[in-house]
Amino acid sequence: MKEGNPLTNRLYKNLDGIRFGRLLAMLTVASSLTILTACEGVDTPVEPAAELSQAALSQQTNGMIGINVLLKAPITASALTELGKYGTVLEVIPEINALTMRVPKSQLAVIQKLPLVDSANPDAERKGAPVDAVSVTDFSGGLNTWNLDAINVTDFRAGRTVQQDATGVYVGVLDTGLLDSWRQYFPQERIATQYAKSFGGGGGEHGNVSEQPNKWEHDQNSHGTHVTSTIIGFNLGGTAINGVAPKATIIPVKVLNQNGSGWSSVVARGVVHMANLKAGPLNGSPVVVNMSLGGGVLDAVEKAAIDYAIAQGVIIVASAGNSGAAGMGYPGAYAPVISVANAGLKEEGSVPAWWYALDVPDPTNPSNFYLAPSSSRARTGQDLDVTAPGSKVVGPYQYNSGQLSYYYLTGTSMSSPHVAGIVALMAQHNPSLNAALAESKLESAAIPMPGFAEREVGHGFITADAALAALQQ
Repeated sequence: MKEGNPLTNRLYKNLDGIRFGRLLAMLTVASSLTILTACEGVDTPVEPAAELSQAALSQQTNGMIGINVLLKAPITASALTELGKYGTVLEVIPEINALTMRVPKSQLAVIQKLPLVDSANPDAERKGAPVDAVSVTDFSGGLNTWNLDAINVTDFRAGRTVQQDATGVYVGVLDTGLLDSWRQYFPQERIATQYAKSFGGGGGEHGNVSEQPNKWEHDQNSHGTHVTSTIIGFNLGGTAINGVAPKATIIPVKVLNQNGSGWSSVVARGVVHMANLKAGPLNGSPVVVNMSLGGGVLDAVEKAAIDYAIAQGVIIVASAGNSGAAGMGYPGAYAPVISVANAGLKEEGSVPAWWYALDVPDPTNPSNFYLAPSSSRARTGQDLDVTAPGSKVVGPYQYNSGQLSYYYLTGTSMSSPHVAGIVALMAQHNPSLNAALAESKLESAAIPMPGFAEREVGHGFITADAALAALQQ
């Protein structure tokens, strides 16, 4: 795009005070942004729901496996002694009567039949330096992009169109953590460093799940940083890019490793951490969790952690997965979780720098969007709720440590934070919002997508204005 052409002139005229020349320089790179087609991790497909992942299967070949055990009653010394007969107890999660163990694979069936055991299963795989600080406190006045226009959080060149900005709402991003350079992308005021955590291990990799102090801000993967940018916006070379919920406070919780993968036992610890925050220091604040991750099986301990968090008042949003017809990933497919499919804009690429220069028609018309072929369809017993933008979403993503860069990413990992942000707006409007009410209102507000079955798109395409209006009904 050259200076002096009609498109550039209109942008200069309408962007009032934005240092657009600097933006153009950045967009020399951004206009040819790499397209990554993936989801959990850097969005790699999840396996069909009825199967264990290949990694989970391979770890069983050495004779010892890591398992997650859910008990029928609170954990006691006698229960630990009994379980100790069959292997080594590694980690105890008393809030949900759960623990992890390392056992000979031959003992799993024995443990599953013990009277004190509710369920037991192999740990399930899950995918998905000083720096300068950003000088603003939020990006609510930033440039809008196609995906925000599509969900009616912003209007093309007109700024935000909804009153809510998620002030007072905390959003836990259970993911890979944040890059070392996160302060160059996000305002420090938007990241709750005092509550940030990193959990590692699991899956028999190191045996027990452990905390890793400060590792949450030393990610090498970028997935969690990109997800966060959709929720609160980001700094692109001095230009503010708006977010779905720009004044939400993000709690980074690293549950995936530097390769963007991890284990359900680690995810469970992250979920319990968010639940305990809601029950403790954040008791008076709405708490939303985004999980752009998933795997092929529903882990009993992960399920118990989700149930515990929802009982404390946490609202959980998760990606549907990128396995197409092979089925959804978990925990997204678990009914109490708000799950999100992935849609793209049919007109993408039709004008230069289309991702911020293309006006998505209003009111939102589902015929303007396509369903991504990789977006997981629900199988029997799986629950898919709504669809949101997730194809070719721009955000911070680094291949080289310390080198700021921005990429398109595609996958339900990108659609999930749009809905987590919408739920944060809803929670600001109604601080007593709970998981069941949020899901019900989202489903009732979703715009049906003709030509698609419910198993493909859930109840349809969700927009922020419709979701907020549904709270009035």
